Amino acid sequence: MKKADIEQFYARLRAANPAPTTELSYTSTFQLLIAVILSAQATDVGVNKATARLFPVAPTPEKMAELGIEGLSEYIKTIGLYRTKAKNVIATCRILLERHGGEVPNDRTSLEALPGVGRKTANVVLNTAFGEPTIAVDTHIFRLGNRTGLAPGKTVVDVEQELLRVTPDEYKKDAHHWLILHGRYVCKARKPECERCVVADLCRFKGRST
Repeated sequence: MKKADIEQFYARLRAANPAPTTELSYTSTFQLLIAVILSAQATDVGVNKATARLFPVAPTPEKMAELGIEGLSEYIKTIGLYRTKAKNVIATCRILLERHGGEVPNDRTSLEALPGVGRKTANVVLNTAFGEPTIAVDTHIFRLGNRTGLAPGKTVVDVEQELLRVTPDEYKKDAHHWLILHGRYVCKARKPECERCVVADLCRFKGRST
């Protein structure tokens, strides 16, 4: 995609959604971290239903660690892979308490050292909680980057690096949210809704319906 088209691509997404944000519900950086860990291979809607019950009971690392794996599992058992996630979340809470004074660290190395936290989760936390211009690439953004021609790549890291390279600085902070929402609701995997896409004429998707 040409530089001028990329500028227009983001300008239109911004015009349609000037203040994008995550659809996960949280009231603290810690809760955001936990919600993102739980969201792996799960929907935000499903995670929000579980955390609506969980966070009032365990809003901090201390309270969540006190639940233990079995106690936490009762709150998140509607979420896929909940046993593994419960184990990782409790371990993460203990590390936050022991090594970080109960606070979520704001550097990638420390975040990725937490159980259940990979590059994508770290990017989401760094961007959403700390305002870093990171771009977390999930399946939606990976598909969109390749399908539209915005940032082609064979791996999620390839797409992330290409997005960071081609995305104008003024759009980098919100790029992750614009792209994931567009991929989730418009540029869908099986039936992309090209007829209502604000960037359809810029897209390189040969199978588009417009």
